[in-house]
Amino acid sequence: MINKRLLIKHLLAHNDENSFYDKKRKIDISHKEGKAKFLKHICALSNSNPKNNSFIVIGVEDEDNHVIGVDFFDDSKIQNLINAYLSNPPIVQYENIPFPHLPDDKVIGLVTIRPTGKITSLRKNIWKYYGGSVFFRDGSMSMPKVFDIEIKDVNSEIVEAIENNAQNNIEHTLNGVFDFMNTRKDYNAQYKVFKEYFVVCWAGQKKVIKEDVFFSRVDIELINEQVRLFFSALDEVSISFDEDSFKIIEYVDLGLQNMNKYYPLEETIIRFENNASYNIDTTLLFEPPQFDKKVLHHIYNTNNAILEKLKKGLSLTKREEADLKNLPGTYLICFLNSFHDAINKLNEAKPYLKIRNKELYRLYKESLRILRKVKYS
Repeated sequence: MINKRLLIKHLLAHNDENSFYDKKRKIDISHKEGKAKFLKHICALSNSNPKNNSFIVIGVEDEDNHVIGVDFFDDSKIQNLINAYLSNPPIVQYENIPFPHLPDDKVIGLVTIRPTGKITSLRKNIWKYYGGSVFFRDGSMSMPKVFDIEIKDVNSEIVEAIENNAQNNIEHTLNGVFDFMNTRKDYNAQYKVFKEYFVVCWAGQKKVIKEDVFFSRVDIELINEQVRLFFSALDEVSISFDEDSFKIIEYVDLGLQNMNKYYPLEETIIRFENNASYNIDTTLLFEPPQFDKKVLHHIYNTNNAILEKLKKGLSLTKREEADLKNLPGTYLICFLNSFHDAINKLNEAKPYLKIRNKELYRLYKESLRILRKVKYS
């Protein structure tokens, strides 16, 4: 089993960007341009490495390999995006890898691309790239090329050596468990061993509502691979497990006029097998809450008025300051109730929420995360 943190260290230490490895400071697949560039790199890496894995490391400065981290990215539906836009799509896995020196809410993103052995191309137009385009790696660049050429397998031995040097061992696992338990000791840290091989650690602030137990500020890691499976500073999560599986149900707190309730968003089940393998199944549970359209029109117009004042640099009243805290969530609710321009308005508010305070910006990102999960499902 590969220790993904070690794998990233080996990639950064021994290899500049090349035909099987790319690094990015960040990616953004919430807009067409960001989607298009991400798909181009996936296509190029897959085509240039028909017989071995290739990788994209995200959260690293290009010039000096300084590890800066990115937000936890829990889009389990990223393969849906790949399948929608690429012909002969590779298997793509996005994983969140914690590093000790990074803040709790930051990780390094690791994209692993497993090719099918067939030429991958764009299925349809996106941004400035045309459907049918084929990309290959040319050094550290992803370039469009004709594909009536022989693809030489020049990287398999190198990639195999890197992966072998990143294999996990008992020392790495024990150090990972002790580190997690010590770091998260104030958040009810626990661990469980599955199938005498896998170690899952988790922590969170416990909350009992009636007879239901929820956790917030949840952190869940598969220690063997140094992969963060789940992290959220906002949502409420229920956790359950048996001898073969570990189940997470994520809830979101939504509502209007201080009448909020928990809605189940997504269920994730990690099943551990006897042959030292595991699989993760994710099911979207979310059913958007529906509200009275007259009430929503009033709230939508109020949000728009606040947004205009932010754009003009005008001061907000105390009531508007209170409404501002709900602006990301209420724009999301409006969009889910067929106010189609509400997300555009929310994106317009992004720079103003970001400079106002961290909590508002975190609420903005949470609203987009929920939308992304719903959209790709």
